[in-house]
Amino acid sequence: MVASPLVLRIVDRVRASLPATVQRSVSRTWREVPAYANSPDRNLASDLTAHTETVFEAALTPLEEGRRATAEDFPITASQARRRLRQGVTLPDFLTGFRIGQETLWEAIVEASDSEQETRDEALHIAIHVMSVIEVGSSVGAVAYLETQQLDMAEGDRVRRDLVDDLLSGRRLAPGPSADLAEISDLGMDSRVLVATATAQTPLPDEQRMREVISALRSVFDVGRRGIAVVLQDQIVGITPVTSDGSTTLADLERVHRELSRHGTDLCVGTSTIHEGLHRVPEAYREAVLARESLDGAPGVRSLNALTPLDYLVTLDDEVAHRLIRPELRRFVEDDLAAGGVLIATLLEYAACDLNAKLAAEHLHVHVNTAYYRLDTAAERTGRNVRSFTDLQETIIAIRMLTAGELTPSHD
Repeated sequence: MVASPLVLRIVDRVRASLPATVQRSVSRTWREVPAYANSPDRNLASDLTAHTETVFEAALTPLEEGRRATAEDFPITASQARRRLRQGVTLPDFLTGFRIGQETLWEAIVEASDSEQETRDEALHIAIHVMSVIEVGSSVGAVAYLETQQLDMAEGDRVRRDLVDDLLSGRRLAPGPSADLAEISDLGMDSRVLVATATAQTPLPDEQRMREVISALRSVFDVGRRGIAVVLQDQIVGITPVTSDGSTTLADLERVHRELSRHGTDLCVGTSTIHEGLHRVPEAYREAVLARESLDGAPGVRSLNALTPLDYLVTLDDEVAHRLIRPELRRFVEDDLAAGGVLIATLLEYAACDLNAKLAAEHLHVHVNTAYYRLDTAAERTGRNVRSFTDLQETIIAIRMLTAGELTPSHD
């Protein structure tokens, strides 16, 4: 098929001034879409000019041939879309630039048809064609842009995982992608760093939810290219440089935890103390794991700084320490847990109240005589004097070690 003589006349007139139209479109895009002017790529202007010329041809050639535009009419749009991603131009900005080009072309068509009534009428029909060009060309560019973005994200995640794996293993960073990522993430060899690890209390339902969780945590650890956060098996690990005591990072993690919890995702998050130098990351990671495990599966955010030395030792769950627990203490804990844990709860509250039985009774909402009776019963069954600091300390440590993750105190 061949277009009507009137359409061919309009196309000829547009072609006669095409270089000026292309330049007008490029100048307008540069002026109205800041991402283009802000891009550090010096080749962007020539790329935009070449692409604009090609898109205009994709609009004019089908007009001459009396057909609708197809994806094949945009031979370089896909590659140009991919280049825009690397040039710092977002997809909305790219599509805005594409629309500006079509608007500029339409203005040239209107100008070329302005001298005669017949051509002006024909230009109204051409408007439908221009809209089709915008639809097809935008679709080609958007698909290519999104595909490239997904590939870049996958590649970025791979490099992130490699870097985190190197840091957790204590390996020195060799020149390459991992070292480059560490540099732009402000993770220098002498950086003061904080490490966090997070697990979901219940399995996340799908990949989409996992992406939402990692995105939320990256808002803390990967913001402004400071630090990194990756998924490693069943946990998320974050490493970030800090300039103070890390309280800001902890507050941000608590905020993210609350937001995710409101949407049905409960996390157990542990953070390390602050360590000097990347070579201390393995140690910091172990601390973060201990802090997370001290939550005993309850959702929340806990810093290792919040643990007492006793909390820390209990969380370690050392096998030798377990063997040192007296048999009578072990039997007491096992029997009382089976009976509901009332005596254990009383002992823990008694210790928390600095051996003040009356105050412990108030906290437990029982009569003081009941509290004394329970304490005497516990002393009889354990063979320990609960009014002796040394004996009570040994009893409490045994209780804490043997009930980690399963004790629910009773407040009868």
